[in-house]
Amino acid sequence: MDAAGGIQMKRFWYSLAALALGVGAFISAANAADLREQSQNPIANLISVPFQNNTNFGVGHLNNTQNVHNIQPVIPIGLNENWNLITRTIIPVTYQPAMFRGDSTDFGLGDVVPQMFFSPKRPTPIKGGEFVWGLGPNLLLPTATDPRLGTGKWGAGPSFVALAIVKSFVVGALVVNQWSFGGDSDREDVNFLTVQPFLNYNLPEGWFLTSSPVITANWEADSDERWTVPVGGGIGRVFNIGSQSFNGQVQAFSNVITPDNGGANWQLRAQLNLLFPTK
Repeated sequence: MDAAGGIQMKRFWYSLAALALGVGAFISAANAADLREQSQNPIANLISVPFQNNTNFGVGHLNNTQNVHNIQPVIPIGLNENWNLITRTIIPVTYQPAMFRGDSTDFGLGDVVPQMFFSPKRPTPIKGGEFVWGLGPNLLLPTATDPRLGTGKWGAGPSFVALAIVKSFVVGALVVNQWSFGGDSDREDVNFLTVQPFLNYNLPEGWFLTSSPVITANWEADSDERWTVPVGGGIGRVFNIGSQSFNGQVQAFSNVITPDNGGANWQLRAQLNLLFPTK
């Protein structure tokens, strides 16, 4: 995909998210509050299919724009009367611009990351609310269609998520680390940390304020190239169109810490989740 194609794809997803939020302003969702809390819980007993578009501005020495579109289906599986297995698979489709003069532009599938969480079916009561947690493995699959879009490595590691729901607040964090154990011997080893704290403040009629930055650390990189730390947030709404439930949201983040060699300055995220409540 050329630069013009990348721009068109970004405009499409921005328009889709704006449409979702705009339609949601006029359509009242049944049981919106309950469904909203479930959609804000990464390990809820709720089937969801998020389409998340991340546009990174000021990437590389040429200050180009990168686009990463993640498809992230979440499927709960009841193991017994006490435990659920929650599967979450991240499928990235990336538009990678030139990082320096003479560099190429690439577009295609990145490395797929399946994640699994074993989680108690019943939340733990806490003062004023409830506490939920999940723990399990994650995998790194070298599925990238171009070397620039992936690691070329097989990998695995632990995944952990915990959150508390107290009155109008949902607060928690998702933590994942990956280590490579095979793959292309000419590629760098993988030792990569992802921490995604999230804070939601729920408003009337399905609206909510949200902040869920993705903090990363590449432990194989030099100290000045290791961390990416974004700060920001946005707004969203859970709503219905007919019998179909949605969660639409838009967030913006400024990277207060970013790698010196190629890190983005700021990011715009537009996301639309299809929600399928389980019986």
